[in-house]
Amino acid sequence: MSLLARLMTEIGLMMRRPPKQQYAAICYRVKKKGVYEVLLLTSRDTGRWVIPKGWPMAGKKAHAVAEREAYEEAGVKGKAEKDLFGFYHYRKTLSNGFKIPVQVQVHLLEVQEMLKDFPEKGSRRLEWVSPAEAAERVNEPELKALFHRVAELMQVPASAQTKAIG
Repeated sequence: MSLLARLMTEIGLMMRRPPKQQYAAICYRVKKKGVYEVLLLTSRDTGRWVIPKGWPMAGKKAHAVAEREAYEEAGVKGKAEKDLFGFYHYRKTLSNGFKIPVQVQVHLLEVQEMLKDFPEKGSRRLEWVSPAEAAERVNEPELKALFHRVAELMQVPASAQTKAIG
């Protein structure tokens, strides 16, 4: 089998494998007068708007990985919901140029503290925006839909949110 034929076979197999798994957090906070905001950050490579996400970590549950990624990438501390909020899919470009399918399991995380120093400080832009604005900024259609769901949930008065969102 030629090198090109073998490479094409391997690429074909890679594309048929189940998607790789990542865990993410939609970070939110309640401002005065019950106004909700969500946190967006830019990716380090392309500068597009994303949420904190990362690969599984040995010994950590999905929501704990989401909390850790929110700290490392955005400098936020808070409690992620154990129950998943939803999923979205995207194609991750690897350092060799190949793109692999990734499924991202998303958890809601209520931000309790923003830190001044964190591992990826200076390598990303952070912005607090409305859930509707977040839906406009992100590229992935399923992530847009998740932000629209957040917007619907957050229309409930803040006093009733504990049961609806947390």
